[in-house]
Amino acid sequence: FFSLGFQVAPETKAVMKWLRSIPFVLSASLHGGELVVTYPYDYSRHPMEEKMFSPTPDEKVFKMLAKAYADAHPVISDRSELRCGGNFVKRGGIINGAEWYSFTGGMADFNYLHTNCFEVTVEVGCEKFPLEEELFTLWHENKGALLNYMEMVHRGIKGIVSDKFGNPIKNARISVRGIQHDVTTGN
Repeated sequence: FFSLGFQVAPETKAVMKWLRSIPFVLSASLHGGELVVTYPYDYSRHPMEEKMFSPTPDEKVFKMLAKAYADAHPVISDRSELRCGGNFVKRGGIINGAEWYSFTGGMADFNYLHTNCFEVTVEVGCEKFPLEEELFTLWHENKGALLNYMEMVHRGIKGIVSDKFGNPIKNARISVRGIQHDVTTGN
């Protein structure tokens, strides 16, 4: 992320600091211009390759998260290929970010690699810059999907890692056999 020599804007640094200070586990970035949910990695493992599938070790979890949003969205889940986002219908309205197009410096990749937070990117509508009068419709199209996605925070393993006296252990490493991506406990 930083080894590529990119300058990081002050507001981006502030968000990165915030993400490291609070143990978020789920987030979504909302964009405009298409109707699809993308998941990491957004940057191809082979920088010269465009549209190259680049899965994380948690590919199954990310697909489940992306589908939770897409399946609850009334337009993304519409099976018509004659609409904005129609080229993603056969994929269920989701795609690995780098397979769609590869870019570096995305928050979803940062969150996965440097925090415990799993993030998807939601392209909420066909207009890159929707007009004010379109926002009410966009909100209603995405409200149920956002709520469904937020409920996914309850999936998986939950608990407290503690010492023999019952005191929580901060920054304990948690590994899952078969997945080459550890997480750590929060404060």
